[in-house]
Amino acid sequence: MAALKSLQPAVGALLRNPVLIVLVGLYGLVQLPQLLLQPSQPVLAAVVSLGASGVLLLAMPFIQGGLLGMADEALTGRTNLSTFIAEGKRNYVTLLLGYLAIFAINLVLGGVAFVAVIIGSVGFAVGNGQPNLAVLAVLAAVGLLALFAYLLFAFFIQFYAHAVVLSGSKLIAGFKQSIGVVRQHLLSTFGYSLIMLVGGIVLGGISGLASFAFAPQPADFPFSFPEVSTVLVAVAAVVYILAIAVLGGFYATYSVSFYRSIEA
Repeated sequence: MAALKSLQPAVGALLRNPVLIVLVGLYGLVQLPQLLLQPSQPVLAAVVSLGASGVLLLAMPFIQGGLLGMADEALTGRTNLSTFIAEGKRNYVTLLLGYLAIFAINLVLGGVAFVAVIIGSVGFAVGNGQPNLAVLAVLAAVGLLALFAYLLFAFFIQFYAHAVVLSGSKLIAGFKQSIGVVRQHLLSTFGYSLIMLVGGIVLGGISGLASFAFAPQPADFPFSFPEVSTVLVAVAAVVYILAIAVLGGFYATYSVSFYRSIEA
């Protein structure tokens, strides 16, 4: 299966080019202040998070284009920052338009789910808190269909950026190429997606533990936990950044290795 055969080249490329780990680690370092602020200063954390999200929306196309270009070069030898800058600049506008298009589609799907929740809440209010099983069943079906549509959409277009950066496709052609290669390699792409899901779960677990380490214990909490030391917070921060760096670098090399194996 292409998903498994692509693992070894991806790991080898990452080991030969630790610069990929360093670059993604810098991204994790930028994210760290949000975790530190969130437990102690939620309002400031929300403002910082909102600002960071706007900056990332503008910066991520450049970062993604640069990382994909570097990962492709790393699979056959060595890569460096000049490739990151060149590929980021060359593909920035196309990838930014792709981000905005995906964001708009996600808004539509999220809006459908939100409307379903609002209608359900109104139904409860009108019915004096008594649920109408028929209405709930319809709303649940609408919500599940919206979720399924989102997952299906994400599954088929996940390689559009690879098509743009690695194959030189325009945006629409990139979406079409991604859909085409996924359709032709459904089983392999499903296996690849499972591997990436496991990595995402691991990273999410580490992020959750880091957030717990950063969070101060509430004074009125019914259970008593040992006080978190400064050393433990520092260790949690280092582990968090290293996890993002290694898993993010691996995502870049593995996704490119897998895409190259199925694009022909």
